[in-house]
Amino acid sequence: MAQIVIIMGSATDRPTAKKAEKILEKFDIKYETYVASAHRTPDRVVNIVKEAKADVFIALAGLSAALPGVVAAHTLKPVIGVPCASSSSPANLDSLLSVVQMPPGVPVAGVGIGRGENAALLALRMISISDDNTAKKLEEYRKELEQKTIDSN
Repeated sequence: MAQIVIIMGSATDRPTAKKAEKILEKFDIKYETYVASAHRTPDRVVNIVKEAKADVFIALAGLSAALPGVVAAHTLKPVIGVPCASSSSPANLDSLLSVVQMPPGVPVAGVGIGRGENAALLALRMISISDDNTAKKLEEYRKELEQKTIDSN
């Protein structure tokens, strides 16, 4: 059983997904990653969401970035949207707005463009509410980041 399910809209989102996976592996969190498009494979998206036993979903998408909203429409679990840069829109502010401008009643938490690692860390914070082990690991991670910043002087 995966605690976190990562769904990316296309294989081009894989570098951003890898950032999330790296964090989840560091924290020994079970996850599953899928490629499923809100537009090209909508039934697959719904099946993944409905069948998953995840605590949190991370949905990555570029261009119209509809995937996080579609995932949120089919679950009551937290959904974190990650807008991804694309070759046609490197800054991809349209994707960022698509993630954060959800209608009332269908919330999606959003992180910065390409910030898969922040999506994973936010998911871990959600899990840590009821998991003391994850909370402890997050505290240790925060101390590592602090020391790394100090050491960079």
